[in-house]
Amino acid sequence: MIDHYDDDNIFAKILQGDAPCIKVYEDENSLAFMDIMPQREGHVLVIPREKAVTVYDLSPQSLCAAMQMVQMLGKAVERATGLDGTTIFQQNGKESMQTVPHVHFHILPGSFIGVKGHAAEMADLNDLQAMADRIIAEL
Repeated sequence: MIDHYDDDNIFAKILQGDAPCIKVYEDENSLAFMDIMPQREGHVLVIPREKAVTVYDLSPQSLCAAMQMVQMLGKAVERATGLDGTTIFQQNGKESMQTVPHVHFHILPGSFIGVKGHAAEMADLNDLQAMADRIIAEL
């Protein structure tokens, strides 16, 4: 565990059950949920349960587990959205515009062309749940 991890960040609170999320999938190592400010319909986040600010802070085991979930969820997102492709990205530190200090991976259907700005607009929770249900059905 790293010594500069903030246990009050929103993703830590989600993992602790102190903040809500629209879950898509979880296992003992990682959690996937809908981004509440999606850049495109179907935008999913995958976070490891391990406390880590950046990908460089993760243990190799947590990194591998998270990437396996990214791979599985990316395929389901493609099927659920009907798009033949996804953009997967991850940011490390403030200089890279990481907004939550807990390592996370974005699964974005399609490309960056025509996407909304990062954290620009809150989505309708009913729409997010409907998309989550479509993705879950594709797992």
